[in-house]
Amino acid sequence: MQFGLDWPLSLSSSWRSFLRANSIPSSTSSSRAALRYAQILTGSCAILLIVLELYSVYIVKRYSVAYARVSRQIAEAIKARPAAVGGPISVLMVGNSLLLDGVDVDRLQERTSPALRIYPIFLEGSGYYDWLYGLGRLFRQGARPQVVIVGLEVNTSLQNEVWEETPMMLFDSGDVLSAASQLGLDSTATSNLLLSHVSTFWTMRSFFRRRVLRVIVPHFESLFPYVRSGMASPAGPEVEKKLMSRIRTLNELCEAHGATLILLIPPTLSSEKAAHQMVMASEKAGVQALLPIDPTELTASFYEPDTVHLNPEGTVRFTSALASQLPRTIVRKTQSSRD
Repeated sequence: MQFGLDWPLSLSSSWRSFLRANSIPSSTSSSRAALRYAQILTGSCAILLIVLELYSVYIVKRYSVAYARVSRQIAEAIKARPAAVGGPISVLMVGNSLLLDGVDVDRLQERTSPALRIYPIFLEGSGYYDWLYGLGRLFRQGARPQVVIVGLEVNTSLQNEVWEETPMMLFDSGDVLSAASQLGLDSTATSNLLLSHVSTFWTMRSFFRRRVLRVIVPHFESLFPYVRSGMASPAGPEVEKKLMSRIRTLNELCEAHGATLILLIPPTLSSEKAAHQMVMASEKAGVQALLPIDPTELTASFYEPDTVHLNPEGTVRFTSALASQLPRTIVRKTQSSRD
């Protein structure tokens, strides 16, 4: 009787052991399959990123006018050296699209060639921090101009950011970290800045986005005046104090490398108050400011539809005024610095 009771229990226990034993390989097999799928997915993503990066590098080097221009200009600027006796004074001129569109460099060089040798670097969207670290890198790479002209107006002088393409074109990795620290960026913003330095795809994502917008949004460029219509240059004692501090920092950087700093103030529509504020701040900081043409002399007919950049007629006016003033200003400043 006892035997009859134990037999079903023994059979049931054996059956459960059998099920457990057979379930273990199934669980292990699922884990291995999941790991395999994860590896395939990771590898596919890595290949996709590499392809995107290589494609971005190809597109930028082949089709980006800005990349080709700035790369060529930097290579030339690094060769800038003090002039021999009687030779033209070496001048490094840097700025953003206001100078790119506002200065006819070939015409300026032609009209000032007996006295000056100009090395331009114009990067769209750049401002104070872009050139604070960009100039530092140029000096480290061997550039030794006698004069540095920085094109800045109030708004770009007060920017607390760097242009999206600057880390790739003007910075080295140390500059990226220093700029992030000085700007007080958090870890996410610092990572974005580093990625913009090392990855062409990450740097040019906004460029690709703007290209798409130009295709799908009619008259995309004509929207900028409405975006900027509410923008006004800040004013007041605190603004002047900040401008002076930043101009002094640029001046100290240039003086440390044997160069004389001159601030060039490009015109924008209805910017007469801001332009004169910039002149006053620069002079109080001990830096020569150059305002070749008063903004009141340039009506809206001299500007592009965005009301910010000079059109060809405005460029002729601004370049002519700059060509007539620049040699005298530079010769006077370099002679006083020798004395």
